[in-house]
Amino acid sequence: MRFGKREPLYSFLIDTSLNLLDSLRDRLPDNVDDIKDKVQDTYSTASGRVSRATAALRGEEDSQQLLSKVIALAIGVGIGVGIGLLIAPASGEQTRADIADKVSDFGDKVSEAKRQRATAGSHGE
Repeated sequence: MRFGKREPLYSFLIDTSLNLLDSLRDRLPDNVDDIKDKVQDTYSTASGRVSRATAALRGEEDSQQLLSKVIALAIGVGIGVGIGLLIAPASGEQTRADIADKVSDFGDKVSEAKRQRATAGSHGE
């Protein structure tokens, strides 16, 4: 009597799993070589990533890659700061004025540095 109640449940579970497997079979490539190629590509990608991570952890990472990552980080920080300034809770007019002041100050510093180089170069000749 206990087994009689389980038969419909087992039948339902088996039918459901067969339907799921049948729908998955339609998604699989027909050619076994396609599957083998995908597996090899995935393995080579994962192997390369593990190799790079191992080299980085051991301190053997290429200095060129490290420099490019530092530059990318600096650019990301700059973009983040810029966006933070633009969406800051201060009024738009005040934020634009602050940005204009900072750009003007930076321009003045660049001009001053150019003047100092020009005067230093003329004195050195």
